[in-house]
Amino acid sequence: PAINDKNHSVRSRAEREAINMPIQATASDIVKMAMLKVDSALRRENLKTRMIMQVHDELLLEAPDDEVEKAMPIIKKEMEEVVKLDVPLITEIGAGNNWMNAK
Repeated sequence: PAINDKNHSVRSRAEREAINMPIQATASDIVKMAMLKVDSALRRENLKTRMIMQVHDELLLEAPDDEVEKAMPIIKKEMEEVVKLDVPLITEIGAGNNWMNAK
């Protein structure tokens, strides 16, 4: 394995990846759990808002104009309460006609 490589650069990269993997895997799991909770909550409220895609730690949803104000606090709540941690999960949420304007 690369972690035992004699080449310092190769070994260092493998060490960084080994340290990073549990953090990234946990974050990925949290996002996936949040996606399920958000979807369930939106359906429970009979909203037409739907998840379009996930990129890293961001979710992109599409909502009819008349649902945006109702959907945003539901999405924020579900994402922030998905897991109980020692530190709060803070969610930034935006709305716009395209991804750039939503940030």
